[in-house]
Amino acid sequence: MSIPTILGVLISFALVIGAVMSATDNPVIFLSLSSFVIVLGGTLGSAFIAYEARYVLLSMRLIWRIVFAPRIARDILKSEVGRIIRWAYTVQKSGLPALEAEADKAVKGDRFLRFGVEMVVSNYSGEEVREILANSIESGFERNSVQVTILKSMGASAPAFGMIGTLVGLVIMLDKMGGDPSALGPGLAVALLTTLYGVMFARLVFLPAASKVQQREEIVRFRNYLVAEGLALLAERKGPRYIQDKMNSYLDPAIHFNIDKAGKASVPAAGGKK
Repeated sequence: MSIPTILGVLISFALVIGAVMSATDNPVIFLSLSSFVIVLGGTLGSAFIAYEARYVLLSMRLIWRIVFAPRIARDILKSEVGRIIRWAYTVQKSGLPALEAEADKAVKGDRFLRFGVEMVVSNYSGEEVREILANSIESGFERNSVQVTILKSMGASAPAFGMIGTLVGLVIMLDKMGGDPSALGPGLAVALLTTLYGVMFARLVFLPAASKVQQREEIVRFRNYLVAEGLALLAERKGPRYIQDKMNSYLDPAIHFNIDKAGKASVPAAGGKK
């Protein structure tokens, strides 16, 4: 679970609800089913009109998934460097067939890494590996960014439908002005609450979710470029220390991988020597 994300959601809603509770003795007045339906229904409806249903549903699923921990964390980047270096020692000592056997266990569930290893084992040149993997990275990033675009669009639509609800409420209120004054309240409530709901959905749900998803996709893209560079260097038969220094150049110095400080389990010895 992503604890900071969960805390952010809970604290945000707690502060809003707490402010409402402290400002009135009747917090129920802030609940309006009609306002909720206008904002959420209108926002979802406009998304389904503008985008393919499959991508809208994926976007809604991503809102829930942001509460879980991301696939790629800071420490994983350092371990990726260590993994490529281990493979460099394997290639240096036993050749590409040994890499295929070792990598087969390590890349389960990681299609990108498996694809890259297969190209290295198939004797693609380093430049070919870089070019093909770069195409794969960018096309994957573009596909996954569609959901971000949809969430941002929904974040822009929610306040607009809040304004539509406000106009609906004002029409109802004006229609009742010539009759019972007590009937003005419901129309005014719809007018104001739909604006409130629209802004809250936009600023506490759709836009933050879009930013979180985009950030995670950018981290995945960065990790994939790091791995792609390491695999290209393997294809060029570069030495482990050169691979270390080249891949470390992509990383924050605080998480640089160091062959000399790595344990035996992290970097096997080349030629039987540490």
